[in-house]
Amino acid sequence: MSEQKKTLRTPFYDLHIQTGAKMVDFAGWEMPLLYRGIIPEHQQTRSAASVFDVSHMGRLEFRGDGAVDFLEHVLTRKIRNAAVGQSLYSLVCHDRGGILDDVIVSRYEKHWLMVCNASNREKLLAWFSRHTAGYAVTIKDETMNTAMVAVQGPKVIGLLDELLPEPVSDLKRYHFKVQRYLFFSFTVFRSGYTGEDGVEIICGTKAAQMGMGFLFKQGKIPAEVPMQPAGLGCRDTLRLEAGMPLYGHELDESRDPISAGLSWAVAADKAFVGSDAIARIRAEGPSQKLVGLLVDGPRTPRQGMAVLSGGKPAGVVTSGTAGPTLGRTIAMAYVDAPQAAAGTELAVDLRGAATRAVVSPLPFYRRTAAS
Repeated sequence: MSEQKKTLRTPFYDLHIQTGAKMVDFAGWEMPLLYRGIIPEHQQTRSAASVFDVSHMGRLEFRGDGAVDFLEHVLTRKIRNAAVGQSLYSLVCHDRGGILDDVIVSRYEKHWLMVCNASNREKLLAWFSRHTAGYAVTIKDETMNTAMVAVQGPKVIGLLDELLPEPVSDLKRYHFKVQRYLFFSFTVFRSGYTGEDGVEIICGTKAAQMGMGFLFKQGKIPAEVPMQPAGLGCRDTLRLEAGMPLYGHELDESRDPISAGLSWAVAADKAFVGSDAIARIRAEGPSQKLVGLLVDGPRTPRQGMAVLSGGKPAGVVTSGTAGPTLGRTIAMAYVDAPQAAAGTELAVDLRGAATRAVVSPLPFYRRTAAS
């Protein structure tokens, strides 16, 4: 009988317990679902600033003269011409074009860093090891040696300009810089997964708790705009309002990038693992497409619920929530391509009740502040 895997904890676990977080298992990690509640944490992020522990996400380092060629081989996006200090969203696909994961890859001076989903880290490491033959590349899993936080919200950039050693307001979206404080270095990325402006910060585990204390340093943050911790619960409602796909819901190995509306992250003029299959889908057109749905009433569609057209199956819900910012029920779903146009009237089978839903462009929510 195999030994049960030990539940992992981030460097901020004690802080989560001290602040009263409700902890849950997520992809083998003990993570905070919420602190005060999903709705207040959601609203805090939309109106001011929230700090998320995202240390459970995988952080993989690629080095060597063949690192660029290897990444070009396994990623759908062209990354060779990325500048030092630039990050790119991309996908890792299998030979049939299905999505193994969606990732962010960043170019440092001497190496590349890939941030992947927690649930896919070990799978990707095994997949990459199968494809390294012929490439002068070394891959190191830095997940356990580092910590990662996301600081998100419309007030974040101004606050961090005051808090951090160097300003971040001059950073463009999907760019990063390495900063230093005392004897520690850390990377600040202008990116996130909430639909708001903000940054993600990666540092070593030894500096992690010191860094979190620095962010919450008394007297530095105005009382009327506190940075509050937020959990995975509102991270999900925020990303859904922003129309951002989540692996295991909108993305998985049975779905391809074209059907998922991610053709912009797939190079049409380079060969990579899965490129032939994806090219065929692009040329023929996908049979289903990922869409947004505005759903009547307060009942929330759940993953796996049927989408109907004229009473007949036309797709499946991947995610749903009562959007706190929007004040109405929303969902994302794969629907048959002929039914995917904005404004198309469909229905969701809410446990036997066919409830009206209208196809909506994504994202549902878009921030008004300039990036």
